[in-house]
Amino acid sequence: MSGGDIAGLIAAGVFAVLVALLAVPIWKLGKVFDELRTSIRSISDGTTPLIDEVTTTVNTTNQQLQKVDGISSNVSDATANVSALSSLVAATIGSPLIKVAAFSYGVRTAFSARSKTTGRGRRSR
Repeated sequence: MSGGDIAGLIAAGVFAVLVALLAVPIWKLGKVFDELRTSIRSISDGTTPLIDEVTTTVNTTNQQLQKVDGISSNVSDATANVSALSSLVAATIGSPLIKVAAFSYGVRTAFSARSKTTGRGRRSR
């Protein structure tokens, strides 16, 4: 064996050790990627039903909001009808009621003025 052969064997041995030392981190990195793939798969499996539930909840909420919108529209219509009815009642009954009140005030004033002039409203001592 010559010196060149020994140097080649030493270089081959150093290269083999270097490859072995680099293989361990690469092997561990492969395991990390396997765990990462497993984690992503479990997150994906857990997220899909959650998204389905959120979609169902949003659809149900939209249906309820449509019902509330219908109710508020009906309440608005009822309020307008009540307002129109109260205006009608005020116009129908209000004017005659004011006339009756004015007439009764006039009658009271007339009787009061008459009793003061005739002296019937005074107490005797």
